[in-house]
Amino acid sequence: MTKPNSNNHKMLDNTESIKNKKHILFVGLNGIEICEEFLSLGYLALSLPSFTKALYWLKNQFLTGSALPVAIISDFALPDGSVFSFHYEIKLNTELNTIPFIVLAKNRSREDKIKALKVGIDDFYVNDLSASHIHDRIKFLNKFKKLVVDIEPKHEVVLNHFFPTLRMPLFKRLFDVVLSIIALTVLSPLFLLISILIKLESKGSIFYISMRAGAGYKIFRFFKFRTMRFNAENELDQILHLNQYNSQKGSSASFVKIERDPRITRFGRLLRNTSLDELPQLINVLFGDMSLVGNRPLPLYEAERLTKDQFAKRFIAPAGITGLWQISKRGRIQMSELERMNLDIAYAEKSSFLFDIKIIIKTIPVLFQRESV
Repeated sequence: MTKPNSNNHKMLDNTESIKNKKHILFVGLNGIEICEEFLSLGYLALSLPSFTKALYWLKNQFLTGSALPVAIISDFALPDGSVFSFHYEIKLNTELNTIPFIVLAKNRSREDKIKALKVGIDDFYVNDLSASHIHDRIKFLNKFKKLVVDIEPKHEVVLNHFFPTLRMPLFKRLFDVVLSIIALTVLSPLFLLISILIKLESKGSIFYISMRAGAGYKIFRFFKFRTMRFNAENELDQILHLNQYNSQKGSSASFVKIERDPRITRFGRLLRNTSLDELPQLINVLFGDMSLVGNRPLPLYEAERLTKDQFAKRFIAPAGITGLWQISKRGRIQMSELERMNLDIAYAEKSSFLFDIKIIIKTIPVLFQRESV
């Protein structure tokens, strides 16, 4: 009787171990160091110099039934074309377009980042990042994309071109359009008065416009009345220690909300305490970027800090002017980051037209908040 060969068993075990490992594909000329970091995290990491070779490898993996990568990470500058061309080719393939696509673009401009997020690139980093941070984001993005694909379409209106299954109920959209038109018409004299007072108090534009991530990570221009002094965004780093979401352990929070923000003007504080600064978001509702009720759209720097799988669900709900967070704990300094996120997820799970009506009714008494946040 032949003895079992222990070497054969080891080879089989090694083969099974390799099969069970997740693949990372890096595309570009700067992938050696980060691939080594991913190897230390238990991944199989492959670095290819050009997107032409990457596309050939990906299609070969698919045709042979081999494992596809759990994420594609690319340099911004590629030797055979732009990263946008590479992403476009990935997006055309239904088997590949659900793979998280992350771009490392050190020292690139804010405009490049906004363009990338608008065309559907999942993450665009202008600073150096460790593989462990990207690993957390990959888990989050895979969870999020699975949630989007699993949504059952009903009678709906498309919210986001890049996530065609992520839609808004038709009746909700009609309700938003009718009410936003009525509100903008009735409140137009108030808009004019607020605009004049803002210009009289401080120099700068009437509106504060920033890029936000809404439902399905849709990136859009978000409107508010300006409540801070000119160039206040440039002072954020100096006051981050006042962030009410900072943990006692000193770790970086996903959300930023400053208690008694010194950058706010006197008239701006009145606008905030009465929530009148939010009125221009009716324009976002009319354009279809937001709904009257939903989860707050996040600034891009907040959206990219979310790395936990369970938080992906908050992006399934529409972005809204008011929502469950506002009526539950608006203005309360003691609210934790986790509480706010759980309220966002709860709305995504319970969302319905009747639930929206209840939230709108409950919003009225909390419009006049006490705390300066």
